[in-house]
Amino acid sequence: MKENMGNTTINNKRDIETFEDIKLLVDSFYDLVREDDFIGPIFKEQIQENWPDHLNTMYTFWETLLLGNHTYTGKPFPPHAQLPIEQQHFERWLSLFEKTLNKLFSGKKTDEAIWRAQNIATMFQRKIKYIRDNPDRPLLT
Repeated sequence: MKENMGNTTINNKRDIETFEDIKLLVDSFYDLVREDDFIGPIFKEQIQENWPDHLNTMYTFWETLLLGNHTYTGKPFPPHAQLPIEQQHFERWLSLFEKTLNKLFSGKKTDEAIWRAQNIATMFQRKIKYIRDNPDRPLLT
């Protein structure tokens, strides 16, 4: 049985509270992604040797979304717009993300992170479909 104690729970997992928590989440998640036979090769091809830059971008992205510290200034969709990805890629991405979160954390921010990831996946899939269905329309960046 788990009881809420503010942002900490008795099940030995606490909620996402700090930038260090964000780094742990992102690093642990991308460790799984890199090992994954399905989506790992796509990330490897796109990111190549730029993992430190990508991880830093992801730290600021999730810090902005979850902690309210406005450190991310990029546009998350354009780098994904032309990738060879389909619904099953987003499903795997979500599965690995949720697995990472559930292994490391528990609480309201953890639930919010899952909710936000699901919304991001849905939005990206819709935008990618629109771009593919309308190849003559320019991509706004």
